[in-house]
Amino acid sequence: MAASADAVATGLVGSLARPDGNVTGLTIFGPELTAKRLELLKEAFPRAKKIAVLFNPDTKGAGSRPMEIASKSFNVELQRIGVRGPGEFASAFSEMIAKRVDAVLVTQEPMLNAYPKEIAVLASKHRLPSIGFNDLAAAGGLLGYGVNFLDLYRRAAYYVDKLLKGAKPAELPIEQPTKFELVVNLKTAKAFGLTIPQSVLLRADRVIE
Repeated sequence: MAASADAVATGLVGSLARPDGNVTGLTIFGPELTAKRLELLKEAFPRAKKIAVLFNPDTKGAGSRPMEIASKSFNVELQRIGVRGPGEFASAFSEMIAKRVDAVLVTQEPMLNAYPKEIAVLASKHRLPSIGFNDLAAAGGLLGYGVNFLDLYRRAAYYVDKLLKGAKPAELPIEQPTKFELVVNLKTAKAFGLTIPQSVLLRADRVIE
C-alpha cells in the first residue's frame, strides 16, 4: 500500500512496527491529519464556532477521535455530515447552511479526494471557508493541508524492491510520512473578505494569489 489513510484503524495491519500479515507499505494516519486541519482552520478563521465535517460514512475508520479531542480544545462544535457520492454534495451543503455552520472541514477519503473542484465550488457558493486535502485549496478552497502523495508513491518503490527480493511483508514496518504541505488560497480569502493571519502564511508551503 502506498497511501493508506489509517492502516491500523481499517484493520489492514495489526500494528505499524509489526504488520503481522501480508500487507506493508505506508500510511498517512488520516485521523491525526484531520485534527491538524481543524487546528489550522481555527487559527486561520478564529471566529469559527460551528464547523461541518464532510465525511463518507461507508469508509471504515471514518470516525476521528483526535479530531473530537481537538474540537474540545478549540471550543468548537462539530456537525458531522455524511456523503456517499458526489450526487449528495449539494444536499450536504444545504444541510450545512440549515445548521448555520461557519466553515467546513473535508476529511481524507478516496471518494472525497476525487472531487476537489465540486466541493470547492459549493463551499464558495455558500461562502463557507474550507480546509481539506491540498487539491481542495488548489481548486478554490481556502486551505489545504496534507502529505505529498508523489513522495509516498516514490517511497512505495522501496517496498516493491524489498518484496521482489524475497522480504516478508510482516517483517517490514509500516512507514509514516515526515513531510506535510500547507496550501493557502489568498484569492478565496479575499473573495470571502478574510484576512489570513501571518502565523499561518509564514508556515505555508504554497500561497495561491
